[in-house]
Amino acid sequence: MSSSVVLITGALTGIGRAAAVSFAKAGHSVVVSGRKPEAGQALVRELRSLDAKAEFVEADVRKEDDVRRLVDRTVERFGRLDVAVNNAGTEGRPGPITDQTAESYAATFDTNVLGVILSMKHEVRVMQGQRSGTIINVSSTYGHEGAAGASIYAGSKHAVEGITKSVALELAKSGIRVNAVAPGPTDTGMLTRFTGTPDNKAALVTTVPMARLGLAEELANAIVFIASDGASFITGHVLNADGGKSH
Repeated sequence: MSSSVVLITGALTGIGRAAAVSFAKAGHSVVVSGRKPEAGQALVRELRSLDAKAEFVEADVRKEDDVRRLVDRTVERFGRLDVAVNNAGTEGRPGPITDQTAESYAATFDTNVLGVILSMKHEVRVMQGQRSGTIINVSSTYGHEGAAGASIYAGSKHAVEGITKSVALELAKSGIRVNAVAPGPTDTGMLTRFTGTPDNKAALVTTVPMARLGLAEELANAIVFIASDGASFITGHVLNADGGKSH
């Protein structure tokens, strides 16, 4: 994976941001995307300070025109697309199933599931012409374990993992690999919002065999690995990076 072109959605915070920094440090060209131009340009300046080529493209993954433009801008700027990390996501509105509504379902699934589908559609469009590429979708351990009080979020990540495996089979002979990385509890802003209180966050730590939260940088390392040539015979896989939580 020498000097690849990497596109990351949801790149402005948390795991996506850490992945952008990790790819930049490894010498890759990075296109970062999100909905906040000021934060996007600040991140680009940081990536360029690491001697990486970097661009920001504002996009909302729920809107196909935005996603099409994001992928096309990447190719216009760098000539190709080698790695796509579909990280944009939301925790939605945690709570019991009796509190959920059509609106809370749509708010979560439109980003976490539709956003992945639209992103993959346009990433694959480019990668098929190249006969090469790798796609990494960011899931969650809740995508295969489930979680009380997080039924909509967990359901969206179940969907991401099923879509990942299905598209991997569809593209297996095309030179395009498709995998997912499933973080366990990771110390990000999303986890803080999801848990709500320090006590809830501390309780979540007790469910992790390694007895600590993951770091965004550790998840970024997993993403960089599964995008690398060292993982060239891996497709359709969900890589758990969760301190032993899935076992």
